[in-house]
Amino acid sequence: MPSFVTAAILASALSTPWQPTWYAAPQPIWESGFILPTNVPASLSGQTVRETLRTSVGGQRVRVQFSNRYGATPLTIGAASIALAGEGDAIVPASSHALTFNGHSSVIVPPGAPVFSDPVAFAVAPLTRLAVSTYFPEQTPLTTFHWGDQQTAYIGKGSIMQLTKMEGATAWKGRAFLAGVLVDATPTARTVIAFGDSITDGNGSTPDAHRRWPDALAQRLAGSGVAVINAGISGARLLQDKMGVNALARFEQDVLSQPGAKTVIVMLGINDIGWPGSPFAPHDPAVTPGQVIAGYQQLIALARLHQVRIVGATLPPFEGALDGTPFAGHFSAAKDAVRHAVNHWIRTAGAFDAVIDADTILRDPQRPARLLPAFDSGDHLHPGDAGYQALADAIQGEQLFPG
Repeated sequence: MPSFVTAAILASALSTPWQPTWYAAPQPIWESGFILPTNVPASLSGQTVRETLRTSVGGQRVRVQFSNRYGATPLTIGAASIALAGEGDAIVPASSHALTFNGHSSVIVPPGAPVFSDPVAFAVAPLTRLAVSTYFPEQTPLTTFHWGDQQTAYIGKGSIMQLTKMEGATAWKGRAFLAGVLVDATPTARTVIAFGDSITDGNGSTPDAHRRWPDALAQRLAGSGVAVINAGISGARLLQDKMGVNALARFEQDVLSQPGAKTVIVMLGINDIGWPGSPFAPHDPAVTPGQVIAGYQQLIALARLHQVRIVGATLPPFEGALDGTPFAGHFSAAKDAVRHAVNHWIRTAGAFDAVIDADTILRDPQRPARLLPAFDSGDHLHPGDAGYQALADAIQGEQLFPG
């Protein structure tokens, strides 16, 4: 490819403001002895992965981000494309656009690095369902993925990106190396990042229906130029690694590096409180309110250094969480006392720029240590669709963007 073509593409990309319209926080594969299996392939080879998503804001051009953040070896992407999503593994006929990387159809991504495709002229509206298809020609260990975002992906044999239907494809829950989609932004574009755990990632919501609370907030703000992207990771903790690295370790990449980042909503800490002594972390010592609060204070300091508004959410009730499952032991009266102390600090310390009282929104007034039954997905830890909608509905515009 002549150098002037690459230079033109690069100049175009650099001269255009870009805004994320969708995101999935990368995470590393955890060890096989953990109580939750990943249920993802150990590797990909000579296969195409098709992943669907929904935009929050629209634009006239798009770029796609892939991540090799946790890879120890270079990642080879043989080819990739973006299209309008159909039903299941299908794409809308004649809507597919090939992606290039510095003018080339393939790219090698160094260990630990992201890569962004060249801009593609592809007009998308807010809340558009897209499908990204990626061909992995070589033996590729699946080291950087996203688990549990309530979206089905499909794996087919060979380089079959242009096929409308991936006949014989295998369905699985998760994402492989796909991290984001960006659109060309207006001068007034703003980005809100939801930074959390499985309650942000949408566990308990209807799969493939975009019913997580960031999805509902994005739908409410559709057309306003405000992108709402989801940087939630199921099992995420403020202070420890396991299902993803700790919050402080990923805050810069998942939040502060997002183009146009104006506001972050932090809803994290329930796993720090609930995991110790449970099957998730049987040997971990109990956390104290002070330890959780110290984690928040560091996130606040980082956000302020980058002039990003930071909104704190109280921790929802979780009495009875995961009872009757192999994961029982998440809740105790002592753990709930820690939650209450943390919530009191969030509400009264004035440390966050604003507070979303998720505890008050989601709890049962008759039994405040529990989720309201109408909002409970059934596991007493995660809200269902109605709970996520109520949470999004309660977020006020002035909390996100004062004045």
